[in-house]
Amino acid sequence: VGFGTATDGTIGFAGKAGVRVPVDIVDTTFAGANGTMLAGRLVMPKGGKAVPVSVLVHGSENYSGREFYFEPRAWPAQGVGVFVYDKRGTGGSQGKYTQDFHMLSDDAAAAAREARRLGGRRIARLGFDGGSQAGWIIPLAATKVDIDYAVVRYGMAESPLAEDRGETLRGLKDKGHGPEVLAKAAQVTDATAKVMVSRFTDFADLNALRAKWGAEPWWKDLQGEFTGDIARAPEAAIRVIGPQRDQGTTWAHDPMPVLRQVKAPILWIIAADDLEAPPEETAKRLVGLAKEGRKITVLEYPKTDHGIREFDVVDGKRVYTRYSDGYYRAVLDFTKTGKAGGTYGNATRLTP
Repeated sequence: VGFGTATDGTIGFAGKAGVRVPVDIVDTTFAGANGTMLAGRLVMPKGGKAVPVSVLVHGSENYSGREFYFEPRAWPAQGVGVFVYDKRGTGGSQGKYTQDFHMLSDDAAAAAREARRLGGRRIARLGFDGGSQAGWIIPLAATKVDIDYAVVRYGMAESPLAEDRGETLRGLKDKGHGPEVLAKAAQVTDATAKVMVSRFTDFADLNALRAKWGAEPWWKDLQGEFTGDIARAPEAAIRVIGPQRDQGTTWAHDPMPVLRQVKAPILWIIAADDLEAPPEETAKRLVGLAKEGRKITVLEYPKTDHGIREFDVVDGKRVYTRYSDGYYRAVLDFTKTGKAGGTYGNATRLTP
């Protein structure tokens, strides 16, 4: 690939010449939760045609979406507009970085309203699109503002506490530990969950289990989102360090009642071998919601990890090779039509 100057916008790829696709860009600031001013950007295809517009909702990352997300640069070339904004406490946005889902969903709803204000008649359809932690935030936001669709990529229909439990048990299983150890470890994750929900004040259950099993060999193999760190560190250290690192995460959030309130159709894309967001229970819950008549389409990509990334295993470690074929086509089709009825690579359709 060869790039020309910043002014001529030329690109050469495999001996073929191309030029930069022109787009319309409008930068803005708007008020999120508690009046915090957030920096946003609407990127639209050139012309006056009405097009779908996706409001990008962040995962847990703490960097500027306007600077680093690729969709505002790619989607307009496919006839889709994008509204991207910096999460509070990142990039050009004010406020303090947080993982409070309720506050972040207020911000996302405000972003959707700002996108509709700026786009006006050029917006044919407006929806949310995001991955990972956005799977908890998007449904909440969808109950606060009118949208036409929602796309959730590799998110979970369980609580963040369940994410830690799944990661912890998967890690132990991968290291060869059997059902007896997994049953004990599940109790440990329940105990560390109490520590997190109590904001590092309730250690009674964890201390009892530490005294009972802390000397057993599997204890040192505990990992997960937070269980491994908490289980092996002294209580006094956690009481001091925990609050300093606390980002306000809504640990006990139950997404199921919220999902039942969402009226817009949802496309949910699952990575079948996701180490960060264990997918098994999420898949069961989403299929159950679809059977209840909820407008949920679920696609699952085999042999992919978080991000719908394919991988090889080299010396026991995953080496990521590519995004799975069909993944982004499914996202764009659903964005444009509210349906993903085609064949998208080797994705398995879990819902009708």
